[in-house]
Order: sequence, then C-alpha cells, then structure tokens
Amino acid sequence: MVTSFKNRDVVSILDFTRKELETLFEYADKFRKVEGKLNLLNGKVVSLAFFEPSTRTRLSFEVVAKRLGADVVSIIGEEASSIAKGENLADTIRMLDAYSNIIILRHRYEGAAKYAAEIAENPVINAGDGIQHHPTQAMIDLYTVKILFGSIDGLVYVVLGDLRYGRAAMSFIYGLSLYKPKKLYVVAPQLLRIRNEVLQILKERGLPIEEKNDVREIISEADVLYVTRIQRERFPDPME
Repeated sequence: MVTSFKNRDVVSILDFTRKELETLFEYADKFRKVEGKLNLLNGKVVSLAFFEPSTRTRLSFEVVAKRLGADVVSIIGEEASSIAKGENLADTIRMLDAYSNIIILRHRYEGAAKYAAEIAENPVINAGDGIQHHPTQAMIDLYTVKILFGSIDGLVYVVLGDLRYGRAAMSFIYGLSLYKPKKLYVVAPQLLRIRNEVLQILKERGLPIEEKNDVREIISEADVLYVTRIQRERFPDPME
C-alpha cells in the first residue's frame, strides 16, 4: 500500500481523501489481527498534551503508543502545566516538539491543532479542538460502520444531539461528505442545531443532508443512529 502519511499532521478529517481513509482502514484491518506488542515506534517519544478532560481518547492514544513501543510523556490539564503560570500555547508546543517525535493535542480553542502544527517541526495529531474537529474519532466511527456494514456508502444515517458544539458528531458528518450515503438526517434541539454556514458547506460538498425536528419521523429509515451528548461545558451562556 502506497501512503503519503509520513510526518503528516492530522488536523481535520477533511484534510484526507476517501482513498487515504480507505488505506488507513486497510492498515487497521491488519493491526486488528496482531496480538501483543510491536516495536514500530521503538526509541520514539509521544507527547500527550490534553488541556481538556478526556478518558477514552487519551487512554487509547497512550495504549497504542506503548503497544507500538514508544515512550509516553503527558500533560493532563492546564493546571498541571506551565500554562497555569502564564506560559502561552506556542511556547508549550515548542517545548513538547523538542522533547518528542509526535504531539497529540486536545484543546478547548478552535484552531489550536492547526496553530500547533504550524509551530511544531514534528507531526501534530488533533485529539479534539474547539467545537468542529475531532478527526481521529471520526475515523474510528467511520471504520466501525465499515466493519458492521461492509461499506460506508448507500446507508441512511441519523445524527442526533448537540450539533452546534459537538465536535465528534461534526467530524463524523464531515467524514461522511467524503462518501456517498443514501441520506443523512440531523436532529437537534433548536438552540443546538447545526450552524447554517456549516450546513451550506456540507450541501456544497454534495452531502444529502436534511434537518428534522423529531427523530421519530425518520428513525425507521435509519441504518446508523449516531447520538451525541449535550456539550454543556461549551455553552457561552449557562442559561442556555
């Protein structure tokens, strides 16, 4: 398999082509059959810089890094880093870049991963930033659909929940725009509906997307139901 992944940043799912995702899925198929530890990253250091809470994403990156033979260093929360003392993100990234071979970053600000990738000489992987991008979550979700159905194309998808602040759901939807779903229904409370400018971009990309107010109207059509929680921690006004 010919790839163009070496030393590449992972900022958005839209930075990838469908062909590239399919190549990643082929590699995933091979790795699923491997038991025990590999040494593909022996002698490398992976930095986990998680400035927002995380359980599954952080641990999955840590486990896979160790299974591939890498050493792992971590920053868990701003309060555990020099950012709490006034250091800016740029200087933190430069420090991590000097210590490690790859940086896995989670941050509350939109564009943080792109900014870090512009600063760092080593690759940066976005483990979730702001309200729009969580590319590796989208990859595993799309891969799960492929495992279950054999194809991502031709299915009816229903995405339900917080579509304004839910970056995992939005990344999944962006990822679907690389494929040919039969239909995509999005269902959200009025204040948490998908933003109009994002909806327009998705339609321009040819995604057959339609907003619905009541999931009961279309649930019987669904092949895949994707449900995301309300992202209360991202509300600009707690009264929402």
